[in-house]
Amino acid sequence: MTAAKYDVKKFIGTNDFGLWRMKMKALLAHQGLYEAMLGEKSLLDFISEKDKKETLIKAHSAIILTLGDKILRKALYSFKMMEDKSVAEQIDEFNKLIMDLKNIGVAIEDEDQALLLLISLPNSFGQFKDTMLCGRGSITLDGVESTFDSKELNQRSDLKKFESGDGLYERQK
Repeated sequence: MTAAKYDVKKFIGTNDFGLWRMKMKALLAHQGLYEAMLGEKSLLDFISEKDKKETLIKAHSAIILTLGDKILRKALYSFKMMEDKSVAEQIDEFNKLIMDLKNIGVAIEDEDQALLLLISLPNSFGQFKDTMLCGRGSITLDGVESTFDSKELNQRSDLKKFESGDGLYERQK
């Protein structure tokens, strides 16, 4: 029996999204990745943790390969971090978008990546953004990430000092 090849036209934003989605669901089902469409949390009900990760990676790759460069770029350029989510988790999402573009041959300069990351930070990081943009001659993604990590560590250590229970007590004479 020969393996059939199914082509799904890349979604570029001008073609019919509903039709593309229907074809992608069929393609994922044909490739044995239907469970990935149910969501990460419900996947644990069906398969082991190891198989879950592999299934999600395969499904993600299949979807990325059928998205046009324009759609992936739009996802990156419109990426905004939310106040209520962990910044480290959102930086991982940002890096994933960069890798998706890199995997299809779209190169984004390191300085541009750093600027996109800074722009995506929530408003509460305004001073951090200004410091990073004005305080250095050149800016790199690694530089922004490492500076942010050290800032976050300092905040945690300050918080621990505050919560350590040290206080002043008045002694009665």
